[in-house]
Amino acid sequence: MSSVDFLAQEKIWFDKLRYDEAERRFYERMNGSSHTTQNTNSSTGAADQGEIISRIKSLEQENQSLHKVVDDLRAALSKLECRVAVLEKTPAPSQKTSAPVKEDEDDDDDIDLFGSDEDEEAEKLKEQRLKEYAAKKAKKPAVIAKSSILLDVKPWDDETDLAKLEECVRSVQADGLLWGTSKLVPVGYGIKKLQIACVVEDDKVGTDLLEEEITKFEDYVQSVDVAAFNKI
Repeated sequence: MSSVDFLAQEKIWFDKLRYDEAERRFYERMNGSSHTTQNTNSSTGAADQGEIISRIKSLEQENQSLHKVVDDLRAALSKLECRVAVLEKTPAPSQKTSAPVKEDEDDDDDIDLFGSDEDEEAEKLKEQRLKEYAAKKAKKPAVIAKSSILLDVKPWDDETDLAKLEECVRSVQADGLLWGTSKLVPVGYGIKKLQIACVVEDDKVGTDLLEEEITKFEDYVQSVDVAAFNKI
C-alpha cells in the first residue's frame, strides 16, 4: 500500500476539530476540579479561624467576669476589716455593768444589819459541836497496842533445877505483862532451855525490862534471848 492510499484511509485529520474540542473540555474539567478543591480548603480554613476567634472572645468574657468577682471579694474583705477594727475599739458591755454591781455589793456590806448576830450564832454552834465531838471521843476506848514475845531462858548446866527456873521467871510481874505457855527444848550435852511465851502492852512493858528482871536470878539463869516478837 502506498503512502497516498494510507493517508486517504486515515480520518484523524478530518476529525481534528472534534479532538481539539474534547481536549479543551478535558483541561477545563481538570482546572474546574482544582478550583473546587482550593475553594473547599479556603472555606475550611475560614471556618477554623472563625471558631478560634469565637473561643478567644469567650475566654475574654470569662476573664472579665473573674476580674469582677475578685474586685467584689476585695471590697467585701475591706468592709469586714473595717467592722473588725470598729468592734475592737468598742469596750465590752460587761465592763460597763461590772462597776455598778460592785458598788451595790459594797453598799450591801455597809448596810448589813444582822450579819454580826448571825456570826455569833454560828460561832456558838461551832463551839458546841466541837465540845460534843471531844466528849464522844473521850468515851471511846483507846486501842491498846500489844505484842507477843517468845523468850529463850538458858540455865547454867544440866544440873540446874528447871522447875525452879520457870518459877523464878513467872515470878516477874508488871502492869501489862501476862505469861503464857512454856516448854523445855534440848540444847545439847543433856542441857535443856526454857522457852516461855508472854503478851505485853507495848506502852508499859518492853523486852529490855523482861531481860533485866529475869537475869536477876543468877543462880538459875545464864542468859535470856528473844526468840520471836510479833505485834498483835
